[in-house]
Amino acid sequence: MEKVLVVYWTGTGNTEMMAEKIAEGLVLEGLDVTLRQVDEIDVDEALTYEKIAFGCPSMGLEILEEDEFEPFFEEIENQLDSRKIALFGSYGWGDGEWMDAWIERVQDLNLNLFEPGLKINSTPSPEEEEDCLQFGREFAKY
Repeated sequence: MEKVLVVYWTGTGNTEMMAEKIAEGLVLEGLDVTLRQVDEIDVDEALTYEKIAFGCPSMGLEILEEDEFEPFFEEIENQLDSRKIALFGSYGWGDGEWMDAWIERVQDLNLNLFEPGLKINSTPSPEEEEDCLQFGREFAKY
């Protein structure tokens, strides 16, 4: 059974809601899923997974959360090699430009990125929760 990690940072709980629904979609496809907040896992443990979904909301000037998530991602990004990765997160203003910058960063590293990142404005609606579930199901097949 394929093992997948869903690792995220949340401030308001919106990205956590997304993470839970994405994990649920992965489980529905029969994968062995580990769901962790970024402060509950270290890079070495994260690198034991072949598939990783990273979740982080937009912060401040459209950047990743600076105290916990950015240092974690900065440490792991050059070690992801052939791992399949997905990006997701919520935002509260603008058009979610932080996701475009994050996608570009991952593409510049030639990482194995699943689809464009999933971004949701504010709290996921029931329809958007379904989008998260579907994102997880599709990532499972990637």
